[in-house]
This record gives sequence, C-alpha cells and structure tokens, in this order.
Amino acid sequence: MERLQKILSQAGIASRRASEQLMLDGRVTVNGATIRELGTKAEAGRDDIRVDGRRVKVSERHRYLLLNKPRNYMTTRSDPEGRPTVIDLLTGVKEYVYPVGRLDFDSEGLLLLTNDGDLAARLTHPRHGVERVYEAQVLGIPDAHDLSRLSRGLVVEGKRTGPAEVRLLPRARDAEHGTLLLTIREGRNRQVRKMCDAIGHPVSRLRRVSIGPIRDTTLKLGRWRELTADELRRLQRAAADDPSVHHKGHHGHKGKTKDP
Repeated sequence: MERLQKILSQAGIASRRASEQLMLDGRVTVNGATIRELGTKAEAGRDDIRVDGRRVKVSERHRYLLLNKPRNYMTTRSDPEGRPTVIDLLTGVKEYVYPVGRLDFDSEGLLLLTNDGDLAARLTHPRHGVERVYEAQVLGIPDAHDLSRLSRGLVVEGKRTGPAEVRLLPRARDAEHGTLLLTIREGRNRQVRKMCDAIGHPVSRLRRVSIGPIRDTTLKLGRWRELTADELRRLQRAAADDPSVHHKGHHGHKGKTKDP
C-alpha cells in the first residue's frame, strides 16, 4: 500500500504536490469513492484509481524526453482554445508524459517531458535552484548599468528577483537589437521577459538553451529525443535533495515554479 499522491506521481499524472491538489479538488476516486484525504493509501495494481473518471495505470517504465519546442505551441497536454501543444510533437510516444515546468507559447527552446513525477517535482521546486539558461534577443543594446541591475536582481511586480548571471553576446549585424545570455535559478511566470521589460529592453525573441546540465545545439526545432543515461544521471544529481551539493548560497522559497 502506498500513499495515493505517490501512486499518481509514479503514474505520470502529475507531481506529488499537484496530485494532492487533484485530490483536494475531488477529482480522484478509489473504487468509486471520491478521495479528499491526503493520507489515503491504495494498492496500484489492485485498486481502481481514477482521475476525472479516467483509469490510472502505473507506467511500466519512465520516459525522459528532451524537446526543442518551437514558438506557438502550448506547454501543456491539452489546450481549451484548441491551440497546438508540445504533446502534438511527440509522435510515437505511447506513455503518458507531461512537461516539466513551462515555456511560453511565444518562446522556444529546450523542454523536458517525463512521467517520473518525483524528478519533475524536484526540478521545478525553487529550493533545488536548478539553473536555466536563456538567450534573449532584446530591443536596443543594454549598457553596463542595465546588465548590473539584471545580475544583482531587480523588483518585478513587487518582488525582487534572485541574482542572475548575465552576458551581452557580441553584437550581430542588427544594430537595433542586443542578445543577452541569462542564467536564472528561479522560474516565475514570464520572468525573463519581465526582467528585460524592467530595464527598458523588451524581449523580441526568447530561447531556452539549457536546463541544469542538459543542453543540445544539434536538436532541430520541433524534434525530440530520449535523454542519455549519462544526461539523466547528471540531471538527477542537479536536482538532488541536498541543494548545497550543486549550488551553495541559494535561498529558495516554497512553491512550484513556472518557467519564463
């Protein structure tokens, strides 16, 4: 017998925390009875466990996928407005996987999808401080003062952002735009865009180029691949339960993150 939220997490339905919310919302049943008590236990192979009436099957194997998300795709399993989602790009994947964190509809770049709820929860929890690196094309050329403000942290919607690593890439032919390489360890909603707005250089194009130790410059836009065994080991180490192992001095806060 295991806690219901752990079974849902292992089945790839959602992280443990999100599974608890599903239970509190009355969307989970066991053998026909609605379960709202978070301490409830069940047996995955024997009990009839359902979410929104759909039978939960514990996945036979975990999948760890890396997708190079194009713009104009929703980072969700489905969209009520009928817009295309990242799941539409996963041809041949039979397991129920879901995105780890978010990338905006109008952003592109690397996105992890998995049915390993425990790893997904650790990767998206701010206390682990798993870094994400973004390449942001901005209007105008930020000066040294702008870069300093970004790196120290600035107030966005009443709350100061954490320190960031910021570098202005060598100028291309386009004199009207600059390109910033930003490394952040938190993931508030549309954070990079809001940070750049705050220094007066709005983002015109945003691309995530790495998630923790995972990067891939050869994966074509709209394509996906499995993580290698070595990549998975390094990712698990980056999301270790002891955050001091990979990042000292980070002061996390409670709550699940949404990536910019």
